[in-house]
Amino acid sequence: QESLPEFGGGSVEAGGSLTLSCSASGVSYCMGWFRQVPGKEREGVAAIYPEGGSIRYADSVKGRFTVSQGDAKNTVYLQMNDLKPEDTGKYYCAWSPGGTCLFQYDGSWLAEKLYNRWGQGTQVTVSS
Repeated sequence: QESLPEFGGGSVEAGGSLTLSCSASGVSYCMGWFRQVPGKEREGVAAIYPEGGSIRYADSVKGRFTVSQGDAKNTVYLQMNDLKPEDTGKYYCAWSPGGTCLFQYDGSWLAEKLYNRWGQGTQVTVSS
């Protein structure tokens, strides 16, 4: 079963908020959120490994973004507050089953190689 697409993208003014969501199959997984701007490499912004209690953020979003597991344990939310124009981009969720996460983890939960199932992406646009 493939992951569901991401939900929650849109357009906001600087300082505004958006919440993205994505669902994995099952309740044992790690999930990362990545964003890509045309002409730049895709970067990891947040990641969560719920059963291990691990959460990580890119320095650029610390204090503004929060990743959390929903009441439906297979759903993850990315709450984005105080959005800035430089947060504009296409946001992707990606996940792997828990066993894969542990096998491939080599020190960074924001590494793309951890994740083998990717969403289609949702656009976030922040205007100044």
